[in-house]
Amino acid sequence: MAFTRKRQREQQLQLYSRERFSLLLLNLEEYYFEQHTAHHIQHKGSQKERKIRGSLKICSKSVIFEPDSISQPIIKIPLRDCIKIGRHGENEANRHFAKTVSGAISLIFSQVYFIKEHNIVAPYKIERGMMEYVFELDVSGKVEDVVETLLQLHRASCLDKLGDQTAMITAILQSRLARTSFDKNRFQSVSEKLHMECKAEMVTPLVTNPGHACVTDTTLYFQPLNGYPKPVVQIMLQDIRRIYKRRHGLMPLGLEVFCTEDDLCSDIYLKFYERQDRDDLYFYIATYLEHHVPERTAEGYTLQWQRGLLSNYQYLLHLNSLADRSCSDLSQYPVFPWVIGDYSSSELDLSNPETFRDLSKPVGALNQERLERLLTRYQEMPEPRFMYGSHYSSPGYVLFYLVRIAPEYMLCLQNGRFDNADRMFNSIAETWKNCLDGATDFKELIPEFYGDDVSFLVNSLKLDLGKRQGGQLVNDVELPPWARSPEDFLRKSRAALESEYVSEHLHEWIDLVFGYKQQGQDAVGAHNVFHPLTYEGGVDLNSIEDPDEKVAMLTQILEFGQTPRQLFVTPHPRRITPKFKSVSQPSSYNASTADSPVSPGEESFEDLTEESRTLAWSNIARLEPQEQHRIHKEAVTGIAVSRNGSSIFTTSQDSTLKMFSKESRMLQRSISFSNMALSSCLLLPGDATVISSSWDNNVYFYSIAFGRRQDTLMGHDDAVSKICWHDNRLYSASWDSTVKVWSGVPAEMPCARKQHFELLAELEHDVSVDTISLNAAGTLLASGTKEGTLTIWDLTTATLLHQIPCHEGTVGDTAFSPDSRHVLSTGADSRLNVIDVQTGMLISSVTADEPQRCFLWDGNSVVSGSQSGELLVWDLLGGRVSKRIQGHAGAVTCMWMNEQCSSVITGGEDRQIMFWKLQY
Repeated sequence: MAFTRKRQREQQLQLYSRERFSLLLLNLEEYYFEQHTAHHIQHKGSQKERKIRGSLKICSKSVIFEPDSISQPIIKIPLRDCIKIGRHGENEANRHFAKTVSGAISLIFSQVYFIKEHNIVAPYKIERGMMEYVFELDVSGKVEDVVETLLQLHRASCLDKLGDQTAMITAILQSRLARTSFDKNRFQSVSEKLHMECKAEMVTPLVTNPGHACVTDTTLYFQPLNGYPKPVVQIMLQDIRRIYKRRHGLMPLGLEVFCTEDDLCSDIYLKFYERQDRDDLYFYIATYLEHHVPERTAEGYTLQWQRGLLSNYQYLLHLNSLADRSCSDLSQYPVFPWVIGDYSSSELDLSNPETFRDLSKPVGALNQERLERLLTRYQEMPEPRFMYGSHYSSPGYVLFYLVRIAPEYMLCLQNGRFDNADRMFNSIAETWKNCLDGATDFKELIPEFYGDDVSFLVNSLKLDLGKRQGGQLVNDVELPPWARSPEDFLRKSRAALESEYVSEHLHEWIDLVFGYKQQGQDAVGAHNVFHPLTYEGGVDLNSIEDPDEKVAMLTQILEFGQTPRQLFVTPHPRRITPKFKSVSQPSSYNASTADSPVSPGEESFEDLTEESRTLAWSNIARLEPQEQHRIHKEAVTGIAVSRNGSSIFTTSQDSTLKMFSKESRMLQRSISFSNMALSSCLLLPGDATVISSSWDNNVYFYSIAFGRRQDTLMGHDDAVSKICWHDNRLYSASWDSTVKVWSGVPAEMPCARKQHFELLAELEHDVSVDTISLNAAGTLLASGTKEGTLTIWDLTTATLLHQIPCHEGTVGDTAFSPDSRHVLSTGADSRLNVIDVQTGMLISSVTADEPQRCFLWDGNSVVSGSQSGELLVWDLLGGRVSKRIQGHAGAVTCMWMNEQCSSVITGGEDRQIMFWKLQY
């Protein structure tokens, strides 16, 4: 889910620098200033002298040495534990001489940490006692400056008061930032115009990185002061979809930028030193976006959720984002509810209300006996009073759940240690029981519990998380009896979240967390009162003059957790459940007749039988034209039809995507994405989004519900010739000689956004690819090139199975048989070739009297569209044309068939679409 994607992005950035080092090795509120290539000299001056090459990192509270060899541990020396810092061999007698000859720095200290030896993530090893380490810089002329910097930081670390330490380090940081500015050579274009530049910090979970932010007329930039993890981060303004002002540490200083519509994982999160800088940069970007991106409000999302256009899961994601929750800030991580209350049964019955948690109560009020004790304490407590001594969401709780995929974050938060084995996230049932009965445990869940990534439940990294009192090692999370596997647990949890019961009661939980029961007397009445510091406006940090008190308060705020920003001040409306259609992942656990998207009287997919398909194809020669409509100005290139058959979407070389109503026989919409031809289209399951490929190298996503382009995937270097979709993956073929495989969002979500797409594989060809097709299972792909080569790929391993030069000239179309045993292809050479998938052998080839541009087939019979506009019905086994049916006035360019195999729609160069029906 969100955190996993965030972590993947950070790891990708680390690959850029190829370091084991990360900012997570720093303490909380520590900064990384600079690095120098150096050698750690062991046993200097003796016969055992040994030099270990690496990088010396100067940080605000520590010195970190990262050896080049991963077998060697990273060394971290806290500056507060240093006794003496200087040139090696320097003393009062030879001080002048040492300055001229020594390129080494000596650190004498009482404590050192050893981290990630052999690159294994584990608790830090600590060695105590008087020690001296010597580091020799590659550039000896820098030694004096480095020593002076270390001495200055050492003085700050040794100050008695934490507030004084923070103030001095902040002054050092601001001095460094003041002496530098954004490097204009990093602009993407010499014609860019700088609008503003200011100091800022890039926020990632637990740590921040200082530097310079600037925005030009085309791009938002951030340049880290230390050049880590890359010299500059840049985001094109035209790619930005959302931008939010954020509070960071309860201060209005944050700004989060998204290049997606419905993802919690942002592209950059910036914290500014001055609110005016944040507001100015926000204003500039928001003004740029004013004519491109509509404003998002909680009410707008609420209406979509009420009407069933958003799932419960999607709606909660949007509310979290609007309420300042971000996966970049663990003190404000997205919060999701416990919805299941049964973790002991062998089967999960989602039709039984007793299966679910009472969503009208906070976790702390679910156990009446515990609540009475808490209320007694509350009544006896002086002002300001609170009912719960801990929050439902905090960095510790988030990492409690995520330790198996984010161990370095847990080590960072807990000073190099994992939690006690018996307090780890060991069991779903145990965790739920503790939330019900524990004196101080009131935590809710995180989005990962309703996603599709099981990694947080499985110890796939083989971490040594300790041994419990009973002797068993902490390994995978123990699942409830009703979950057959981690995947099954997530599927059933998501089904529960989207169930009828939760849909009818989710508004009650929203009232508690985001709504009117969050604060005031309504919160008291709902037993929903937390510590005042957790609420927005609960404390004014600027009014605290004592630096120690201010730092302590900020630390408490960050570690304790924060209540979401209040979004609603009146009771949240219910969902309109009678009209609710599930847009979650399909599941037998919550499926019902009422939830079916199939209209009354319409035959469902499950009712289709093999016999009916066979019957249709046996009568395929009885296809007759019903009607035709000229809706384009140039050749039609693609056809997609809604599940109920009422809406037909077509693309054309005239660069438009059109929506045609079969019922009214009227053109309903015409959309143009660019001035280049569109080459194909498809409709995602759920009928919410149409995807179109274009000769302008892009793939466009069009929201039917919102009536606008919702995203652009710029994934190729030349025209995109064909796209396919299967099982949440997008496959795009291009004239740039590649077929790319992208991971997608769940197909039922109406808002597929490009940030949800990750390039999984790139299937390279020698020449441009003109067509692709998938088998029914989505495990095989066939691609055809302009030089006549048909290639069959195994998608499970992204490997080439067969490459068959079977046509002279461009391959026009290709498709697998329903049983995936054969591939049929047509080409400019007028041939129809059948390839055996297992062997790659050409087992049948027939030649038409003209090229067949497109076709449909069931493995035996073929209906093809010819260059002259006819439909040809082929008997492949007999190697002959069994019927010719007059159709278009020009070449037939694309074809579509319904699931019952009884209706066909064709498009042609004559700019028309034709409707065909089986008459039998």
